[in-house]
Amino acid sequence: MKKVAVLNDLSGLGKCSLTAAIPVLSVMGVQACPLPTAVLSAQTGFSSYYYDDYTRHIEEIIKEWKKMDFRPDGIYTGFLAGDVQAERVLDFVKKFQKKDTKVLVDPILGDNGEEYPMYTESLCGRMRCLVERASIITPNLTEALLLLYGQDKMHEIWADLTKTVKNRTQESAEETKKKSAKADRKCFEETVEQIGTALAEQFQTEVVITGIDIPQEDGGMKIGNLICREDCTEWVVSLKEGGSYSGTGDLFASVLCAGMVKGTNTALSVKKAVQFLSKAIHDTVLEGTDRNEGVCFETYLHELY
Repeated sequence: MKKVAVLNDLSGLGKCSLTAAIPVLSVMGVQACPLPTAVLSAQTGFSSYYYDDYTRHIEEIIKEWKKMDFRPDGIYTGFLAGDVQAERVLDFVKKFQKKDTKVLVDPILGDNGEEYPMYTESLCGRMRCLVERASIITPNLTEALLLLYGQDKMHEIWADLTKTVKNRTQESAEETKKKSAKADRKCFEETVEQIGTALAEQFQTEVVITGIDIPQEDGGMKIGNLICREDCTEWVVSLKEGGSYSGTGDLFASVLCAGMVKGTNTALSVKKAVQFLSKAIHDTVLEGTDRNEGVCFETYLHELY
């Protein structure tokens, strides 16, 4: 059985990070070997939580796994609490990545045009070093811009990208059509493709930009995931339902990670992840679940076999 070392936090409530990755990898026939970067009573979207940083334990776990001659087929990195922890994780990857070891990096740095509280330029620099060793990375659009340009230029580009979207929300569907919404959408998609291609070329890796809001001519919204290699791009798009839920990025990346170590084409893995998440989010909306609780994915795990 394929084995993946999963370096991510463990949250008791919120269905994200390790509590999302372990069941997905397992049901897809891959053994998840967790290395917690932190232990939390609940994910950080809740108003109160206990947090225990595990940076100090990473080196000891590396030593023990080296003694056991642990040879993972894949490595999957997620939430990192700061540049010191990122350096420890980079050291882990250097020590365990062999010629045929696949690495997926989910560069958790920000979302919706804003950096997360733990963001520093130093952390972003360490994340770039991780990305250089990756087979696949799964940034959202904010993180893609941060990796390419840092925070100041990210804010400038984000403002330009979202200007059209903001204007449309203030117009009726008929007015939107009159203002050539289709042409504006095409321009937006082409700009995102340029960003993804630049990222793939700079870091010599496969890029999947996740969770991109794509405005439609009727004033509605779809959500897109863009696969970028140096020589081509491919969109996988679905209807947007509900808001932003805890753990969806972790579930998405976990499906891709399992596919990565099993040799599945990335586009097929992305389509599988989108179908899986669409059903889970639909049920979550129907149940009225709070976004911090995560999505109702358990019912659909069997579809990932």
